[in-house]
Amino acid sequence: MRFLCLLPVLLSISTGMVSGAVDAKALRHWAFVAPTPPALPTVKGLKPENPVDLFVWARLEMEGIEPSKEADRATLLRRVSLDLVGLPPTPEDLNEFLRDTRADAYERVVDRLLASPHYGERWGRWWLDAARYADSNGYSIDAPRQIWKYRDWVVRALNEDMPFEEFAIEQLAGDLLPNATLEQKIATGFNRNTQINQEGGIDPEQFRVESVMDRVSTFGTVFLGLTIGCAQCHDHKFDPIAQREYYQLFAFFNNTVEDGHGQSAPGGMLEMPNEVEPFESTLKELEEARADLARFVDGQGGDVNAWEKILSEEERAKLSAAVREAIPLPWPERTFEQKRAAYAVFKPENPDFKPRDAKLKRLEKKEPRHITTLVMQERKEPRETFIFTKGDFTRPSKRVEPGVPAVLHPFASGPGSTNANRLDLARWLFEPGNPLTARVIVNRIWQQYFGRGLVETDNDFGTQGSAPSDLELLDWLACEFMKPSVVPGSAPTSAWSFKHMHRLIVTSETYRQSSRARPELATADPNNRLLARQSRLRLDAEVIRDAALSATGLLSEEIGGPPVFPPQPDGVMALGQLKRGWNASKGSARYRRALYTHFWRATPHPQLAVFDAPDAFSTCTRRIRSNTPLQALTLLNDQQFYEFAEALARRALEKQGADAERIDYAFRLCMSRPPQMKERERLEQLLAAQSETETEPIERWTTLARVLLNLDEMITRE
Repeated sequence: MRFLCLLPVLLSISTGMVSGAVDAKALRHWAFVAPTPPALPTVKGLKPENPVDLFVWARLEMEGIEPSKEADRATLLRRVSLDLVGLPPTPEDLNEFLRDTRADAYERVVDRLLASPHYGERWGRWWLDAARYADSNGYSIDAPRQIWKYRDWVVRALNEDMPFEEFAIEQLAGDLLPNATLEQKIATGFNRNTQINQEGGIDPEQFRVESVMDRVSTFGTVFLGLTIGCAQCHDHKFDPIAQREYYQLFAFFNNTVEDGHGQSAPGGMLEMPNEVEPFESTLKELEEARADLARFVDGQGGDVNAWEKILSEEERAKLSAAVREAIPLPWPERTFEQKRAAYAVFKPENPDFKPRDAKLKRLEKKEPRHITTLVMQERKEPRETFIFTKGDFTRPSKRVEPGVPAVLHPFASGPGSTNANRLDLARWLFEPGNPLTARVIVNRIWQQYFGRGLVETDNDFGTQGSAPSDLELLDWLACEFMKPSVVPGSAPTSAWSFKHMHRLIVTSETYRQSSRARPELATADPNNRLLARQSRLRLDAEVIRDAALSATGLLSEEIGGPPVFPPQPDGVMALGQLKRGWNASKGSARYRRALYTHFWRATPHPQLAVFDAPDAFSTCTRRIRSNTPLQALTLLNDQQFYEFAEALARRALEKQGADAERIDYAFRLCMSRPPQMKERERLEQLLAAQSETETEPIERWTTLARVLLNLDEMITRE
């Protein structure tokens, strides 16, 4: 009897009817309450100038822990250079900083780095991880796409310190702004970074819906730090988000013009006026288009042969000579052009054949083509949106209108407004009562500088996420981010300024601490959550390449432009469903920053993959940092790193002086410090040992350079 009484409750839990949306405890969760600026704490005997230090040191004082001393100047310069621009300081930069005795010497360095165009490249990569940026469509075909104009927009916007409010609104809904500019439309590539399935025989509506679902989940993760996607099939099991509310968000993104097969309606592909592609890129796409059509017609032999057998003599006589000559040949023995010609007569209007054939014909004319980019555009007539039973698009149930989760701040247009669109949703993110957006973004910025966020689960601020290590500091940073600020000696910054937050954090004494391990912290704070020292972090995949390029003198400092193709091992492009070519770039393009490397989702460049670059299949807001033998082997043997070692060797040999001076110079280029005596002696021994087997100086020094580029310190930010 007791079991029968409980049965309705048990059934409701198992079917998802008990929603977090009615959980009173969840409603009181800290993340759903808008932040307010807390009072600054006091610290006995210490008067730090930066409020960040007040919060950190007050907590350390409570635990009876002393903060670490400041890192030495060389380490500090290398740290802040890698963090702000993704490049190590040059020997000239280091010497200048070490000579500068002014009280604000470090702050001057920070301002110089924030003004560098390389700042946008470094932090642009951080944002592109969240935007799931790639240069290909994904799924098994993984055809190339043109969307690098969006990547360049991100870099440019960050360099200009576009307020985050504008930065986000233009990406989510730039096309809906009044009199939208070309740049604002380009920005909407954020939502077009979804995968596109170009397989024959798919249901385009299924994959259009999957793209919309991806946009909803990305929106929830990137801007709200919530696992919104968990409510796709049922009410969220832990957070107060109902399935109905998921589809109300879905409705905002359900009205764009593209379909799920990669065929954009007019407006979904933006053509750049007065910008044409270089001939080299046209050739690459020509090869892709030919391979795509060949793959399709190769599988049509049975149908074409059956059709050919029933042709009358009169019908055969009307065929072109090429088709008549091919008919006696078995399908596998026919050339691509013979198969193409036969199918063009058999089913010229086939929706899987016609667009592929038309594209190839256009490319074969070798006409200059305008550069394009994928963008968002609303349909004139909105689609109806329904709740999908168990997330299945073939099982629509109740109709819904655009709306937002009730647990968050109210929607200005009102719940269920039929006129609400993406622009309304984007603006809703920045209304004063929003408890999440500012917290989520400053937490991710903090995460980049200290290895973990104040909320460790940076993509889940919900009830199952980690509690903040310091909620008052998080809220103070969020409130500081949302208001205009004045930095002494600098022009006032607008609200939502990224550069202001960067400057605030990297000039704090917390950031400037040494990262050296302290035995007493092994038990008091083993995971360094209290930040009694800095965190020692392995560099991101792209920064590892860029740092090596900089140290060897090969780096091309060109900003923006089409993707490039640095060397990679043979056979990589055969790992996907389609075997593609990879013609390594020549000249300066070979030595562009890794941000510009063409990124195939199915077959990413191995150097990027082995050092944990995200796969771009879904949004990534926190990279992992693994430690594997493949990483050492890549730095030692990969073709591009061998080229770097040769360049470093030549650079050292050009240095006037004895071998010891050259060793010091090469070491400084890589580690931003002179070698210690034992390090120098060991490198001299290596050089001497090489003299017994290698007669040419360049070969001996290349071996030494390979060692330097493989050192742990070379790929680590102290």
